[in-house]
Amino acid sequence: MKTKAYCLTVLVFIMSLFVSAQDWSTNFEDAKQLASKDNENIVLVFQGSDWCAPCMKLDKEIWSTKEYQNLAKNHFVMLKADFPRKKANKLSEELELQNKKLAETYNNQGYFPYVVVLDKTGKVLGSLGYEKTSPTQYYNKLASFK
Repeated sequence: MKTKAYCLTVLVFIMSLFVSAQDWSTNFEDAKQLASKDNENIVLVFQGSDWCAPCMKLDKEIWSTKEYQNLAKNHFVMLKADFPRKKANKLSEELELQNKKLAETYNNQGYFPYVVVLDKTGKVLGSLGYEKTSPTQYYNKLASFK
Protein backbone atom coordinates (compact mmCIF):
# COMPACT_ATOMS: atom_id res chain seq x y z
CA MET A 1 0.00 0.00 0.00
CA LYS A 2 2.85 2.40 0.82
CA THR A 3 4.34 1.74 -2.61
CA LYS A 4 1.09 2.75 -4.34
CA ALA A 5 0.85 5.95 -2.31
CA TYR A 6 4.49 6.78 -3.06
CA CYS A 7 4.01 6.14 -6.79
CA LEU A 8 0.88 8.30 -6.83
CA THR A 9 2.73 11.13 -5.06
CA VAL A 10 5.60 10.96 -7.54
CA LEU A 11 3.19 10.89 -10.49
CA VAL A 12 1.28 13.95 -9.23
CA PHE A 13 4.58 15.80 -8.71
CA ILE A 14 5.78 15.01 -12.23
CA MET A 15 2.46 16.08 -13.74
CA SER A 16 2.61 19.39 -11.85
CA LEU A 17 5.96 20.11 -13.48
CA PHE A 18 4.39 19.85 -16.92
CA VAL A 19 1.39 21.97 -16.00
CA SER A 20 3.50 24.82 -14.64
CA ALA A 21 6.08 24.82 -17.42
CA GLN A 22 6.08 27.63 -19.94
CA ASP A 23 4.32 26.63 -23.15
CA TRP A 24 6.76 27.20 -25.99
CA SER A 25 6.00 26.94 -29.66
CA THR A 26 8.77 26.10 -32.09
CA ASN A 27 6.70 26.56 -35.26
CA PHE A 28 6.31 30.11 -36.55
CA GLU A 29 3.12 29.47 -38.55
CA ASP A 30 1.49 27.74 -35.58
CA ALA A 31 2.49 30.65 -33.34
CA LYS A 32 0.93 33.17 -35.74
CA GLN A 33 -2.30 31.15 -35.93
CA LEU A 34 -2.51 30.89 -32.15
CA ALA A 35 -1.75 34.60 -31.75
CA SER A 36 -4.49 35.46 -34.25
CA LYS A 37 -6.97 33.14 -32.58
CA ASP A 38 -6.27 34.51 -29.09
CA ASN A 39 -5.49 38.10 -30.17
CA GLU A 40 -2.04 37.98 -28.53
CA ASN A 41 1.43 39.12 -29.47
CA ILE A 42 4.28 36.71 -30.13
CA VAL A 43 7.49 36.77 -28.08
CA LEU A 44 10.18 35.33 -30.37
CA VAL A 45 13.30 34.31 -28.46
CA PHE A 46 16.58 33.67 -30.30
CA GLN A 47 18.79 31.57 -28.07
CA GLY A 48 21.72 29.23 -27.98
CA SER A 49 20.41 26.92 -25.30
CA ASP A 50 23.61 24.91 -24.84
CA TRP A 51 26.35 27.50 -25.34
CA CYS A 52 25.07 31.05 -24.70
CA ALA A 53 25.51 31.99 -21.03
CA PRO A 54 23.22 35.07 -21.16
CA CYS A 55 20.56 32.90 -22.89
CA MET A 56 20.73 30.42 -20.04
CA LYS A 57 20.51 33.23 -17.49
CA LEU A 58 17.45 34.70 -19.27
CA ASP A 59 15.82 31.29 -19.20
CA LYS A 60 16.58 30.73 -15.53
CA GLU A 61 15.85 34.27 -14.28
CA ILE A 62 12.83 35.11 -16.45
CA TRP A 63 11.24 32.42 -18.65
CA SER A 64 11.38 29.59 -16.08
CA THR A 65 9.95 31.58 -13.19
CA LYS A 66 6.36 31.11 -12.06
CA GLU A 67 6.14 34.90 -11.78
CA TYR A 68 6.80 35.44 -15.50
CA GLN A 69 4.72 32.44 -16.55
CA ASN A 70 1.70 33.70 -14.63
CA LEU A 71 2.04 37.17 -16.16
CA ALA A 72 2.60 35.95 -19.73
CA LYS A 73 -0.18 33.35 -19.65
CA ASN A 74 -3.02 34.52 -21.90
CA HIS A 75 -0.97 37.53 -23.07
CA PHE A 76 1.83 36.14 -25.24
CA VAL A 77 2.50 33.26 -27.55
CA MET A 78 6.04 32.19 -26.69
CA LEU A 79 8.12 31.14 -29.74
CA LYS A 80 11.61 29.71 -29.41
CA ALA A 81 14.24 29.83 -32.17
CA ASP A 82 17.08 27.78 -30.74
CA PHE A 83 20.56 27.45 -32.20
CA PRO A 84 22.24 24.68 -30.20
CA ARG A 85 25.81 23.68 -30.99
CA LYS A 86 26.17 20.35 -29.20
CA LYS A 87 25.53 17.29 -31.29
CA ALA A 88 23.24 15.83 -28.61
CA ASN A 89 20.91 18.85 -28.94
CA LYS A 90 20.80 18.95 -32.74
CA LEU A 91 17.47 20.09 -34.14
CA SER A 92 15.60 18.48 -37.00
CA GLU A 93 16.60 19.73 -40.43
CA GLU A 94 13.18 21.33 -40.87
CA LEU A 95 13.37 23.20 -37.56
CA GLU A 96 16.95 24.27 -38.21
CA LEU A 97 15.92 25.72 -41.59
CA GLN A 98 12.93 27.53 -40.09
CA ASN A 99 15.10 29.06 -37.35
CA LYS A 100 17.67 30.25 -39.90
CA LYS A 101 14.87 31.92 -41.91
CA LEU A 102 13.54 33.55 -38.73
CA ALA A 103 17.06 34.82 -37.98
CA GLU A 104 17.43 36.24 -41.50
CA THR A 105 14.17 38.14 -41.05
CA TYR A 106 14.26 39.17 -37.39
CA ASN A 107 17.85 38.79 -36.15
CA ASN A 108 20.20 39.41 -39.06
CA GLN A 109 22.84 40.81 -36.67
CA GLY A 110 23.04 37.44 -34.92
CA TYR A 111 22.50 38.65 -31.34
CA PHE A 112 21.99 36.08 -28.57
CA PRO A 113 19.81 36.20 -26.66
CA TYR A 114 17.55 38.38 -28.71
CA VAL A 115 13.88 38.80 -27.88
CA VAL A 116 11.53 40.20 -30.51
CA VAL A 117 7.91 41.06 -29.85
CA LEU A 118 5.75 40.54 -32.93
CA ASP A 119 2.11 41.20 -33.60
CA LYS A 120 -0.09 38.33 -34.75
CA THR A 121 0.94 38.90 -38.39
CA GLY A 122 4.68 38.85 -37.70
CA LYS A 123 5.26 42.63 -37.70
CA VAL A 124 8.02 43.72 -35.27
CA LEU A 125 6.74 45.78 -32.35
CA GLY A 126 9.97 45.95 -30.35
CA SER A 127 13.01 44.03 -29.17
CA LEU A 128 15.41 43.60 -26.28
CA GLY A 129 18.09 41.26 -25.00
CA TYR A 130 19.17 39.96 -21.64
CA GLU A 131 18.67 42.36 -18.76
CA LYS A 132 19.33 41.76 -15.08
CA THR A 133 15.83 42.57 -13.86
CA SER A 134 12.82 40.98 -12.25
CA PRO A 135 10.38 38.82 -14.21
CA THR A 136 7.66 41.45 -13.68
CA GLN A 137 9.83 44.27 -15.01
CA TYR A 138 10.87 42.19 -18.01
CA TYR A 139 7.24 41.27 -18.72
CA ASN A 140 6.24 44.95 -18.47
CA LYS A 141 8.88 45.90 -21.04
CA LEU A 142 7.62 43.20 -23.42
CA ALA A 143 4.01 44.24 -22.85
CA SER A 144 4.82 47.90 -23.54
CA PHE A 145 5.52 47.16 -27.22
CA LYS A 146 2.28 47.84 -29.08
